[in-house]
Amino acid sequence: MPTDARQHRRHQSHARILDAAAQALLRGGVAGVGVADVMRQAGLTHGGFYAHFASREALLAAALEHAGRQGMERIRERMRQRMAEGATPLRALVEEYLSDAHACADGAGCPVAALASDMTRCADPLRDASARSVHALVALARQALPPGMQSGAAAVAAALSGALQMARVLGQDGGGPALLSDCRAALLLQYEGATPAS
Repeated sequence: MPTDARQHRRHQSHARILDAAAQALLRGGVAGVGVADVMRQAGLTHGGFYAHFASREALLAAALEHAGRQGMERIRERMRQRMAEGATPLRALVEEYLSDAHACADGAGCPVAALASDMTRCADPLRDASARSVHALVALARQALPPGMQSGAAAVAAALSGALQMARVLGQDGGGPALLSDCRAALLLQYEGATPAS
């Protein structure tokens, strides 16, 4: 097989491993990521793992970075759609992040809300990757806030991720959607003096 074809195939395999590991990480936390399961989900043999990663910890760190990039890309894309329909940047962020769909995301979504409690007990490489996801969410909030209110970015990011975590704990039938609605309204009222769209 030519070198370019081998490299392309290796790259595709690596991407499949990262996708599978990111989904497992978001779905089951750090403890829910098993190398054998990830490789099976990626359609690869367990023996091929070490051609891609030196250890499970290296896989976890890379998967968390991957999940963070994917999560931010999804949020930004959905924000663009909402803004094209007339939403302000902050309304687009708040209504997307605190949507019922995001709360129900299984194996997808923002890793800050999905993994924050796990990260406090992890080794530095994972904590560092998690911190980068937190910084990305704060930066997104800073960009979305109205002029002169950027100092509230960390508070907005914390409110978003905390509200999503609490809504997931309550669940769809236990008050999660109502909590998200209340938090959307409070954030928009505080930072825009507006109420969310019905």
